[in-house]
Amino acid sequence: MALMLCVVLLHVLGLWALQSGLLLRAVEAVVSVDVISELVELPKPRVEQPPAPPPSPPKALQKPMPSQPAPSPSVAAPAALPVAIADATPAPNAVSGVTAPQAAAPLLAAPVSPSTASPVPAPRVELPSSDADYLHNPKPEYPGQSRRRAEQGKVLLRVFIGADGLAQKAEIKTSSGFARLDQAALATVLAWRYAPGKRAGVPEAMWFDVPINFVLE
Repeated sequence: MALMLCVVLLHVLGLWALQSGLLLRAVEAVVSVDVISELVELPKPRVEQPPAPPPSPPKALQKPMPSQPAPSPSVAAPAALPVAIADATPAPNAVSGVTAPQAAAPLLAAPVSPSTASPVPAPRVELPSSDADYLHNPKPEYPGQSRRRAEQGKVLLRVFIGADGLAQKAEIKTSSGFARLDQAALATVLAWRYAPGKRAGVPEAMWFDVPINFVLE
């Protein structure tokens, strides 16, 4: 009887709790805590696998080198030459010294070529003269026979006149065509006096052309 009363009492309390919402809150609290405890789990450490090595490239095909023939036993291999090794330590008998700097050679002036040198002006030359008034030279004498024969012409004579103004010699350069006129002209220029020629103001003997013209009036 008491057991039945306990069961009934429990049912009444359950109904009352259900109506008042206490049972629902207790169930939610119990369920939420269990669910959260199941859902919230610490994440396990993730072990990363090392990356796989890249595939090795295919080996290049190598052309087999032809095998070299073995050296003939009759031909002897050349002996290896000795190699010189540099030694920083000087030899005990080596000559050492300091070379003194030589003085620079003096610069020579470049020779002046004749083409670049300034030309020397030629000295002034004055030719002799027979027309000066102070000479008082007479006119050439006309040969009488040439006058009667009506011979006329011009004679050009080349006269060598000394530094004293006297004619030293004369020669016929161009004839008049008549021998008597040429000879008369030659005798005339040898008897005349001249103003001597000069070079740089100094009297000098030189040749001089003298014309003589024979014309009948």
